Amino acid sequence: MDTQTNKRTVIMDVDTGIDDALGIMLAAGSGDCDILGITTVNGNVSLEQATINTLKITQLIQHNNIPVYRGANAPLVRKPTFEHAVHGNDGIGGALQDMDVQRSTEAQPAHEYIIEQVMNRPGEITLIMTAPLTNLARALLHQPDLPQYVREVIIMGGAVNEYGNITPTAEYNIYVDPEAAKQVFAAGFQHIVLVPLDVTRRVLLDRNHLAALARTAKPEIAAYVRQSTSDYMQRYEQRNGVQACAMHDPLAVAAALNPKLVSTTAYHVDVETNSDLCDGQTVCDFQNRLGKHPNIQVALNVDHIEFFHYFLSALSRL
Repeated sequence: MDTQTNKRTVIMDVDTGIDDALGIMLAAGSGDCDILGITTVNGNVSLEQATINTLKITQLIQHNNIPVYRGANAPLVRKPTFEHAVHGNDGIGGALQDMDVQRSTEAQPAHEYIIEQVMNRPGEITLIMTAPLTNLARALLHQPDLPQYVREVIIMGGAVNEYGNITPTAEYNIYVDPEAAKQVFAAGFQHIVLVPLDVTRRVLLDRNHLAALARTAKPEIAAYVRQSTSDYMQRYEQRNGVQACAMHDPLAVAAALNPKLVSTTAYHVDVETNSDLCDGQTVCDFQNRLGKHPNIQVALNVDHIEFFHYFLSALSRL
């Protein structure tokens, strides 16, 4: 963290679909962080598509100075599971299909970049993970003592009291690579905040927010948000009966940069990796039945009004 400006120094790890893109935009416009770099990973879409989307978003917001690093093109041991039904074939609802990619990625692999930056800046870097946790798990395999050098890890993932969004019990990011999540949860990071569906489903972007953005943001920013979320909103309404869409990844970014927006409680959390019905479930030991030390701060409440004030304000500054 930059102690003079109180800004967090962050690395963002993304599988850029619709809400990852909005998370990047929130971070860039917030004024509350310095984005060292963005690492990409297979998830919502392929590694290649996630990387293209990330480059396009940085171009859209004119932050071409943020380096982008390609990461894992598949989970640790499983086959990829994409989410085209939610995010569209290109991952961002077709919103930037006419934009040419005018910049390139860095040569260094994502996990090596994470290790290098963390080890060179001990206690300074916040990792914001809004994708399957494959890149961080790979970094841990190469640098097992990494956790003692990381300031904090903020993870969008899991569902502790809620039903899942890919299976009845599992949230997508954890489900795609549960082995990676299990490793990260057990690695001994000093401070992990889990931002699960329990709170992300309470921050719903709707037409009123889009109208507010149209009044305050640059036309190209407002148009992008409206177009990229259009089909997402329709699918959310079909599934949940509400004409809106959940801001999963932006809430995790906001929780990293403005922690007072969520309230957390420390629990022991693990991940199921060997179940026909419950694979990828985040198991939160609310009553300490397992007798294990809490390893994660779980976000269970959110100030949704303040979140949207923060989100809309940030995008209006881009």
